[in-house]
Amino acid sequence: MAVSINLQATLKKNQQLRNRKNMKESEEIIQALLKFRNERDWEQFHNPKDLALAISIESAELLELFLWKKADEANSDKVKEELADIFSFAFLLAEKYGFDVKEIVLDKIKTNGEKYPIDKSKGSAKKYNEL
Repeated sequence: MAVSINLQATLKKNQQLRNRKNMKESEEIIQALLKFRNERDWEQFHNPKDLALAISIESAELLELFLWKKADEANSDKVKEELADIFSFAFLLAEKYGFDVKEIVLDKIKTNGEKYPIDKSKGSAKKYNEL
């Protein structure tokens, strides 16, 4: 019994450390983006509407890499660059609204888990209202 309690406490502590590390990593990314932006006086252009537009435009650039090709023919270095652009603008938009990136993603996973229960959605590409 005591071993089980100690194991649970250790597991909980490890999870807390991982959470802090993850928060630290996303905060580090956001701070680097803000520093880069602020050094160039670009905050004036980074309102929520324009950040959302930038995400859409960069997403289109990502899609273009796959146009008229098989999925494995896309240049992975260019995919990486476009993903970085998308993530960067998404982090900046989240920061603009004061969102915790980890929290909103985990909340969305939970919501999707409720909309797409495993027993109904496993192996299916149907939308939740068609299950």
